[in-house]
Amino acid sequence: MKISDLIVIGGGLAGLMSAAVAASRGKKVTLLTYGSGSLPLASGTIDFLNAEAPDAAIKNLPAHHPYKKIGLKNIDAAAKFFCEVTAQDNLPYNGRLSAQIPVVTAVGTLKYSALVPESMDASRLASKKKIFVAGIKGLKDFYAKMLVDNLKKYFSDKTFEIVNLDLELLGGRDITSMDAAQILTGNEQILADGLKKLNATEDDAIIIPPILGLEGNSSRAEVKPQLRAEIFETTCLPPSPPGIRLQRAFIKYLQKSGVRIFENSKVVRGIFDGKKISGVVVENAVREKIFPARKVILATGGFYSGGITMREFENPKEPIFDIPVFFPMGENNWSNKNLFENRPQGFSMTGIFTNENLNPIDEDGKVLFENLHVVGANLGGSDFIFERSAGGVAISSAYKGAIL
Repeated sequence: MKISDLIVIGGGLAGLMSAAVAASRGKKVTLLTYGSGSLPLASGTIDFLNAEAPDAAIKNLPAHHPYKKIGLKNIDAAAKFFCEVTAQDNLPYNGRLSAQIPVVTAVGTLKYSALVPESMDASRLASKKKIFVAGIKGLKDFYAKMLVDNLKKYFSDKTFEIVNLDLELLGGRDITSMDAAQILTGNEQILADGLKKLNATEDDAIIIPPILGLEGNSSRAEVKPQLRAEIFETTCLPPSPPGIRLQRAFIKYLQKSGVRIFENSKVVRGIFDGKKISGVVVENAVREKIFPARKVILATGGFYSGGITMREFENPKEPIFDIPVFFPMGENNWSNKNLFENRPQGFSMTGIFTNENLNPIDEDGKVLFENLHVVGANLGGSDFIFERSAGGVAISSAYKGAIL
């Protein structure tokens, strides 16, 4: 098999981003995925840090944090490249690192993110006089009354109206947001006709579940011009149409860029040449297959996706290259006494430590493999969930790993 300039292991956001960046620079890239990645479970927004100005807050992080090794210049470049990829699939994202954009969640709270799909950008909601919350008959997990009750805490001066549209989807049986989005892709007029009956004006807003199709911004582009009011999508329980739109945008970019994508490819070990990795071994139903490479990016995720395993307590493992994994020793450091304390959880800090080039290092700081870069949730030293930085770390570490 021909040697690749880069092999990326992992089909989540970090893996897709790594492959896209490298391909944009003319590299021959092979992407090996096992499973569908995490994007179908994601909201579609990209959080960099839970702060009013993420770029300013990043400067004050401790030295062991992944962002400090990536550098603010690369973080900013990653955000710009991400938006370029999504724009090519007609999936525009709004935002910047110096501020946060509000998004309405499925229960009516406001979530703030740095990069937000245009269809979910609720920045203009505050300027509206009346807010319609449009549920869909038969749609599960969208509770319009709860959403309104919570939104009133943010917008007590607004008038709210709950409407329940009967779009006659799937013959009346219960459906998910994914079902609705799939049906409405190419059939947007059904939704447009239902929303036009509200007679909403320029002073109004309409909040709907995330059902505006599964392909870029095309469904929204069909519906929005037929309405005078602004229209906003909320987040939802997985599977998430905005997350799937994002995943499809990146896969299309990779396909156009000539990236070879091998699905259902379980990488079981590396092929070592001193401090370099010359290839990886993939296990399939018939036999093992070797993929040679000049460089490898590890983007298999943390505990949640099996990129790090722990069959014995206090003995976490990275299963492909047997890289040392940082772990806060001692049961008292493993987790907080109270689940929802206002501080990071110890187990979430678990991951691989790297140098400035994202090469894995041992406990003495020595580089283990010179042509292997670790990105995304594999990285240790921060609680991505607590600090709301998972998406930002994923795309920015992927960007740096791909340009080295």
